[in-house]
Amino acid sequence: MADMLHFSLVSPERELFSGDVKQVDAPGVEGEFGVLPKHAPFMTVLKPGVVRIHEDSGVTPVFVRGGFADVTPAGLTILAEEAVRLADIDVASLDSELAKVRSDAADPGDETRRKRASERLAYLEALRAALN
Repeated sequence: MADMLHFSLVSPERELFSGDVKQVDAPGVEGEFGVLPKHAPFMTVLKPGVVRIHEDSGVTPVFVRGGFADVTPAGLTILAEEAVRLADIDVASLDSELAKVRSDAADPGDETRRKRASERLAYLEALRAALN
């Protein structure tokens, strides 16, 4: 059996993935990186983007809002601020939420609400771009 990489992807809500994989590609703040079995240890911050989990059955893309990646001799762990499988995205619902959040971000009334909406808008736009 070929060497495999133990990989765990965890968000605050739940563990999205745990198992042995061939490779994982992730969006680091200093650039995209890939982790294979027996990779040298390191830790990095993640930016919003797509984590690609390479298994024998194919590649599973998961969008992360950000977080941390930790490579150790035991494998790779990603602690994501928020994570969702791209296959689970309802595009119509996403587009509807984007329209609402764009409206909230443009509202000159409540500064706190506008700031929160602007942050959410950046995340939703990155998620929508990942689907294209």
